[in-house]
Amino acid sequence: MREFDQFKNKGESSDKKKNQFTIIKDNSTDGHGGYGVGSISLENMTPVIVDPNEDEAYVDMGALHARSKVEKRIKFITDREVVKNGLKYWIAWVTVGHHEGKPCYYGVAASEIVVDRSIKRGYKSMPEHVNHMDKSLKGRFAVDHLDEKSKKLLGGYLRDFKPELWENTAQELKDSLDVQ
Repeated sequence: MREFDQFKNKGESSDKKKNQFTIIKDNSTDGHGGYGVGSISLENMTPVIVDPNEDEAYVDMGALHARSKVEKRIKFITDREVVKNGLKYWIAWVTVGHHEGKPCYYGVAASEIVVDRSIKRGYKSMPEHVNHMDKSLKGRFAVDHLDEKSKKLLGGYLRDFKPELWENTAQELKDSLDVQ
């Protein structure tokens, strides 16, 4: 088989894997040990947008790829001062899993975004979003940093969306969101 030089980095052996980290839908770690081993599955994660400005929370799957309704047509920067007049939103990364054999909200972690539509700019910390997604996938809760109004909106939404999931969810999350 012919090798193409344009796909090789100089000084690297052809044995070195190019795809060290892959995000896929289905779990490919079912024993074959081939391509995709070591990848993570976002199949059970759902982004919930918490909008304290409009008193609402809703699912927006576009947030998984930074394409939620709130994020569209906005250039995100890392300088919060540029968007000091912006509106604050939260993306809550919600993972559904099982606890003691029952389905529940397994992990929930919320990340802040600030959007100023008048200048088409926004602030978000990508490392924070990635870390919060990771915490959610690992069954942790990171919601204590939300303002009280946003906590109530998120807690009420999760409780009302699937009451049976909320019922089986750890008390720690219910206490953090101040919703029973």
